[in-house]
Order: sequence, then structure tokens, then C-alpha cells
Amino acid sequence: MEQSTALTAARLATLVAGFDRSPAYVGLADALRELIGDGRIGYGTRLPSERDLTEALGVSRTTVTRAYAVLRDSSYAQARQGAGTFTRLPGGRTRALDRALWPSDVGNGVIDLVCAAATAPPGIAAVYAEAAADLPAHLGGHGYFPAGMPDLQAAIAATYDARGLPTAPEQILVTPGALAATAVVGSALAGPRDRVLMESPTYPNAVQALRAGGGRLTTIALDPHGWDLDAVTATVARHRPRLVHVMPDFHNPTGLVMSEPDRERYADLLARHGAVAVVDEAHHLLPLDDEVAGTPFASLARDAVCVGSASKCIWGGLRLGWIRAPHALVDRLTRARVGLDLGVPVLEQLVLTRLLTGDLEAVLRGQRARLREQRDALAGALAEHLPDWEFRPPTGGMALWCHLPVAGATALSTEAERHGVLLAPGPSFAPEGGLDRYVRLPYAIAAPQLVEAVRRIADAWTVVTSGRAGRRPAVPGSDPVLVA
Repeated sequence: MEQSTALTAARLATLVAGFDRSPAYVGLADALRELIGDGRIGYGTRLPSERDLTEALGVSRTTVTRAYAVLRDSSYAQARQGAGTFTRLPGGRTRALDRALWPSDVGNGVIDLVCAAATAPPGIAAVYAEAAADLPAHLGGHGYFPAGMPDLQAAIAATYDARGLPTAPEQILVTPGALAATAVVGSALAGPRDRVLMESPTYPNAVQALRAGGGRLTTIALDPHGWDLDAVTATVARHRPRLVHVMPDFHNPTGLVMSEPDRERYADLLARHGAVAVVDEAHHLLPLDDEVAGTPFASLARDAVCVGSASKCIWGGLRLGWIRAPHALVDRLTRARVGLDLGVPVLEQLVLTRLLTGDLEAVLRGQRARLREQRDALAGALAEHLPDWEFRPPTGGMALWCHLPVAGATALSTEAERHGVLLAPGPSFAPEGGLDRYVRLPYAIAAPQLVEAVRRIADAWTVVTSGRAGRRPAVPGSDPVLVA
């Protein structure tokens, strides 16, 4: 039996205060859809009775009755005989979950803009073949390397040396991806009584990973134009978090880059309050314009733990990440690591070692050139087909963070499926709800597909803003796809 929470009429009246009353039932329905869509009213919540809400709002019973009917017709609510009206989302419970958690293998002409991951660069197959030729030399051993193969540890450490952050090989722990690295950090450093501070929006998969040890989540809003360090200072002082998750380089999903003064101020703030920075650097190797790389955050925050990834900058199928930790934390992190697994496949480690000790820059140049072309194609298509959508062209990373003229990202993601496009709406990136006026659009697929995707999204947006969403059949030849 599904467990539901109940929302009082007084609380709901506060949430919808100031709704448009011309006509009132439409304004009330729109306000409720936004609250449900952005997560402020949770999935499966029992709404107040029509009588109670009528009294709390000071409107006619007909207004509430018609508003609830609109919610039901647009799949934002469901009536249960004898039990009341309960919130839903178009597309079902999966809409209440993080769409970005589930990369999918789609077909039937469906374009996937949920997963921000590029295809493999040219030449990667040859590197795998060379690594496979090296494999026999390692078959006589047990194959377990909880901290990583020594050659790979040294190669990763050398990348930090090159950035001006001296690193010894023993400070590196190789993991099966950046998420696994983040989970190791959360398990080792944040217990059930510790606060974990994360930005909103943020990469959603990292939220659960960083809470692996049971840490309690606290969020700080990330301004669309940058980090509000006054707000961060107040939040850190009030909650005293043990861990603070930071993405200073090509933040996912916003694409923001932290300025040098802000890096220094942020690092000093964390040091004064005894908080450990967990620095997510999954995208830092993907600058697309002529931008000087920022100072590594860990150079300023000496206790910081860095998380890196080969999957974003090289290929998602190369499931390797790593932790770069201060010497004092290596033992704790290693113990936590062994509690999760005993190492990653030897072949993949040989592949990454070859890439890091070979001409990695040539591989990255090709990736950056492709992403740059695709970013520009996506931006151009949005300017043509959705000119009232706002975004700041990122100087790196893999996605545009688009601000919609009105709330409706959740409804758009549902309607876009009917047009053959999978989207991750803003609430997917909001750990504690909100952001239904935002959509993340990755530019990790070919430019012609991106242009076609925007054309379909524009058609879907027209349906959503006209109030017809959820009432149209799927486009011919394209099956609706739900990402589980």
C-alpha cells in the first residue's frame, strides 16, 4: 500500500497565495501544477478536501472543484473514491524520480537529451587493443588493486602535478566511476549526525552518492549568475556541515565557472568552519573556449578531496573515476573503498594508463571541437525556435541550462516524449524541490539531431503553454518512452 502524506488547507493556501484569479479556477490549477511539478508538493500527497480549501482560500466551492478537475484532466492529480484527491505527475511515478539517473538505449527515432555523455572519440578502439595486448603480463597476479594499479595511480597523480597541485601516487584511489568515488567519500567522511551541504541545482546522482554514510542533506541555492558567497557563508555558519560539495569548473547543470577571488574566499570560509570540500571535477577537462584554467580548488583548500572522471571527458563506457585525497584521509577512504568493492577491471586501468601517458591532449582536442560545434548548433536552434528561452552559453562542459518564460519544465518533459524527445526537467537537479522553470539540454549528440530535437521541443512547448498538454496522442512513428 502506498503511503501518502496529507497537506492541510491552511498550508496549501499559503503555498498558492497570490494566484491569478481571472479566472480563479485556472489560476489555482496553474499554481497547484507548478507546486506539484517542482516538488514542493510531493508525489502522492493527499490534497485538502474541496470544502476545507474553499474556506481557507475564501473562494467559491465551484472554483476549487473546477481546479481539481483540471489537475485530474492534466494528470497532476487522481481521485480515489472515499479517500480524497492525491497528487500525481504526467507519466507516473517515474516523473517524481531523477530522470538523469537513468541513461537509456532508445530507438524509434527518439532523441535522448537526458544523458549528458558523448560517444567515444576516434582512436579509442586502438587504445583498447593495445591495452589488451598488455593484459597477459598481468594474468599471473590476483588482479585486485583496491587503490588502483600503481602505474595508473602515478599517471593520475601526474595530471595534478601538471596543474600545480603536487600529488603523490599514494594519494590516488581509482574507482569504477566518479559516482563510486563520491560514494566512498560520503561513506568515509559523513556519518548520520553530519550535515552534507550541496548546491541546488546540482548533479542529481551525486546527492545520494555523497549521502552514502547517512549524512543529512542541506542545500544552498546557486544563483544563475554565480555563487552567492554571502549566502554560503550564512548557511555554513548555521549548519556547520562536515562536507561541502563544490563544482567550480563547468558546473553541472549550469555550466558556471567559479572566479579566482570566489575560489579563495570559498576555500577560506570552509577552512574557518572545519568543513571538507568535496571538489567534483568531472568536467574540468572540457573547456570549449579560450579560457585559462582556474586554480585547482584543492590548492586553496588543503583538506579538500577531489573527485575525477574519465567517463565525461573521454567516454562513458570507460568506467573509471578516482579520488585525490590529502595524506591524512587516505587510510579512512581506503577502508571505505574496500567496503564497497576490491578494485576496478585491469583492462580498463591499462586503457586509461595508456591514454594518460600518451597523447591525451590530442584525444581531448577532438572531443572539445565536436562539443563546441554541437553547443553552437544547439544555441542557434534555440534562438530560432524558442527565442524567449534564456540561457548563458557555457564556456565548457556538456549542457545548456535554460530558463523558461513560465514554469512548466515537468509538463514539457512529458509532452516532449510525445514528440520523440527525452528531457531532464529542472526539478531533477533540485535536491529539495523547485526549478520547474529550468531544463537542462546536453549537446553531447550530433548537431543535426540537436537541431531536430529543438524543433520537436518547440512544438511540445507550444502544446504545454496552450494548456493542451497530456491530451494529445504520441506523434506517428514515435512510441512514448518512459525512462525507468
